[in-house]
Amino acid sequence: MKNYLVFDIGGTAIKYAVVSEDAEILEKGSVPSPKRDASREEFFDLLDSLQKPYEGRYAGIAVSAPGIIDSVNGVIRVIGAFHCLRMCNVKEILEERFGVPASVENDGKCAALAEYWKGSLKGHENGAVVVIGTAVGGGLILDGKLRRGNDFFAGEFSCMCTNINEPDISKSYWCELGTYGLLRRIAARTGEPVESLSGKEAFRRINEGDADALAALKEYTDRLAMQIFSVNILLDLDLFCIGGGISVQPKLIESLRQSISEIPSYNPDFRAGTILPLPKAEVCRFGNDANLIGALYHLLYENA
Repeated sequence: MKNYLVFDIGGTAIKYAVVSEDAEILEKGSVPSPKRDASREEFFDLLDSLQKPYEGRYAGIAVSAPGIIDSVNGVIRVIGAFHCLRMCNVKEILEERFGVPASVENDGKCAALAEYWKGSLKGHENGAVVVIGTAVGGGLILDGKLRRGNDFFAGEFSCMCTNINEPDISKSYWCELGTYGLLRRIAARTGEPVESLSGKEAFRRINEGDADALAALKEYTDRLAMQIFSVNILLDLDLFCIGGGISVQPKLIESLRQSISEIPSYNPDFRAGTILPLPKAEVCRFGNDANLIGALYHLLYENA
């Protein structure tokens, strides 16, 4: 069985793993990401140092990265964290440096591929992965295939406007339902600076039954439920899988399901007697490893 080297590039850390062709993670680790002003050569030198212990033991390199990525040609068109990678042909550079097949895919789309391959979306031909992080990313599986779109932008939920009356403020977009959106709601109720809160602290309070934290979580999942409901009305999906750091918290999915179940109590169509499909929500199986698994899927099954 062949093994592969996989990188998950993030704004704060680069995860790396040796993964079997059957998606078993054999070894993994992480290092701090390069500085935002790092040069392209410095960036690839870091990847070089990470692969050295595994030289001769991998048959290809797969990369998950944020940004708008032409995954057919291996080019990062737009990336926020590392300007040195803008319009960078990652596939070509890695293949030249290391002499093995390589690929690169958007991180949200990698998560969707992982869940479709061996995770919570396995066996479903139509579904979505919603990744809650600093913003909200994800991917769409339609008719058994990842939907990328003409500009490789499909599944970028953060950019969807949810309040057309104020399209000039960030709170009017789905990106406000990143983790910060929950923290902001807690801070608004307690009067403390939002900068003093973290996801870990928020769920400590939630799990301990703090009234303000629980009310903020319900407000947050009510809004998330309506956004998911809207996507489901458009696409009529089998399942929505929730990923990202806070998805490991059972209270999140519990509150989200409660919020979804309450939609018929206020939706005008339901109240008029029209029965509309409600979305089903599950937690992503692979959690923080989803990007690694999905990047490998892309290399093995989609990389020309």
